[in-house]
Formats: sequence, C-alpha cells, structure tokens
Amino acid sequence: MITTDQVNSTPDTANTNSSLVLPLIDDYLLSLKTNQYSQETLYNYERDLATFARFLTESHVKFSGADKKILNYYKAYLMSVDRQTAEAHNTSIKLSSYSINRMLSCLRSYLTFLIDMDQDVPFPPEAVKLVKKERHHPQVAELSDLVRLIESPERIEKDPILGLRNRAILELLFATGMRISELVSLDKDDIDESGKIFIMGKGKKERFVYLTERAKSVIDRYLSTRSDIFPALFIPYRGRGTMGANRRLSTNYLQERIKIYRQKLRINVPTSAHSLRHGFATYLAEQGASPAAIQILLGHESLDTTTRYVHVSDQFAQDSHRKYHPLQKK
Repeated sequence: MITTDQVNSTPDTANTNSSLVLPLIDDYLLSLKTNQYSQETLYNYERDLATFARFLTESHVKFSGADKKILNYYKAYLMSVDRQTAEAHNTSIKLSSYSINRMLSCLRSYLTFLIDMDQDVPFPPEAVKLVKKERHHPQVAELSDLVRLIESPERIEKDPILGLRNRAILELLFATGMRISELVSLDKDDIDESGKIFIMGKGKKERFVYLTERAKSVIDRYLSTRSDIFPALFIPYRGRGTMGANRRLSTNYLQERIKIYRQKLRINVPTSAHSLRHGFATYLAEQGASPAAIQILLGHESLDTTTRYVHVSDQFAQDSHRKYHPLQKK
C-alpha cells in the first residue's frame, strides 16, 4: 500500500520514460496535434503527463494498478512543496489551484482518449475531480500607471525603433485586451484599414477585436519604419537596425521587458502583459461597458470567466454602491 512518505519520496527514478509507464501516450499527444491544439498546450500536456508518470514510478505503482486512492495521493502530491518538477528538479514552490487543475484536466482528457481507443483505464475520467480554486482579489494598476507603462518604451529603450515597436505592442494589448500569445502570432495583414483585427484565439475560437485611434496611430508609425517583406506584425531585431530571420517575438521577451519597464517606473502593483488584459476589461466596465460585450471582446466562452475581470475594480464597486444603494441619500 502506498504511504504519504512514499508519495513525498524522491528515489532514483528522475528520468522516467513516460511512454513506458503510460499506455499510448505518444498516440494521445499526436491526437492533440491533429486536432490543432496549440504548441503551448501540447508542451504543457506532455509535461503534465510526465509528472503523473513520475509519480506512479516513485510510488511503485503501475498505471493498471492505480485506483481512486492513488488518485487522491496524486492530488496531495501536486499540492505538496516536496514534489518534483516535470524535469525532475526539486522545488519548494507550491502550485496554484489553476496549475493543479490544468494537470488534473490533462489526466482526465488522457483517460477519455484511452477509453475512445478501447483501452482499459484504472478509474473513469469523471473520478478526476478538480480542486477548489483560491479566491484572489486581482490587482490592476491605476489607469495613469498603465498609461505611463504603455508610453515608457520610447523613453527607456536606447534604440528608437525598438522603443517604438515595444510601445506599439503595449498599445495594442491594452487597446484590444488580446492575449500575449495571440499578439505574437499576428501578421501585418490581420489589421484592416479601420483597425479591426481578426483573432484566432484560445481553443481555435474566432473573434474580432478593435484598435483605438491612439493605438492605430502608434502601430502605423512603427510599420512606417518597416521595409522588409516579413509577414509578422512584430519582428525581432538583432542589434540596431538589423532584422533577424523570419521569426516572431517570444512571449518571454515581452514579459521580461514589461517587468523592466514597471521596475524603472516604480509601479508597485505587479503588472504583466496579462495585467493589460485585466486592465482593458476593468476600465471598460468602469465606463459602463456591458459584461456580455466584454466577454465577446476577451474571447471568453463563459460569462463567469469575464466577471473575474469585471469585478476586480474597487472603484467600480464603490461607484455602483453610491449610485444604486436605496438608502444612499439622506
């Protein structure tokens, strides 16, 4: 019988080959690819299943011998600070409920695939219950600080073209509320004359987003510096004035630059590319935008997801209280 000590132990099984532990794992990943899941999803799911395979190996449990009790130990393992990363590195960082639920959802999807392939599974997919999410009060920087952040690249970057490009990126993120992964995949031809942009979003969901006149003006200034034939809207540079190959900017680069800008500006609220998406929804809501409209612009399938963004504003809550409370007036 597996024990808690076994769950938290780290025997010499770091280099577990997932395909030797989990049946048809390569076929499962191939099915995701043929169903046009993003490369990021494929990467995450492969890592998540590697974590489950390592857990089984460390616990001396075969996949066919796992049961609901083992599943509970696995959930406890994911919540533990004594677990290992997918690369078999020790870590003291506790996973968020979001990360744990992604890993559990991956396991559920894998089990469903095995059933579809007429394979035996040790427990049904519906037995994989997600954990309760933490309730955070998301922080969004003041609008004035977001504006300072968006305008900062042209002052902070030494290369004026690079500064203009990075400002255009931040203007576009805040103007549209799009995800950073959606931004780096944009082509120049994706923006029409009116500033309307077609997006192929998360889960292959299609939608339109819209530039503000301000954002369109900055992007037009940036594009006027381009004489290349590369299709990408934002291209990397290698040194002053030297364009790289036909590549796209990485999300890691953009996140790192935003972090540097925030630190130089001494904005104390944690601010990232995703924070601009939060800010987009928050300040639209404060101006009276309908949650249903914000849902469409963000590309959310559920309105419940959108309300997490809409309700982050204390000012919005305060103004609503003052406007609608029946006993507000003396």
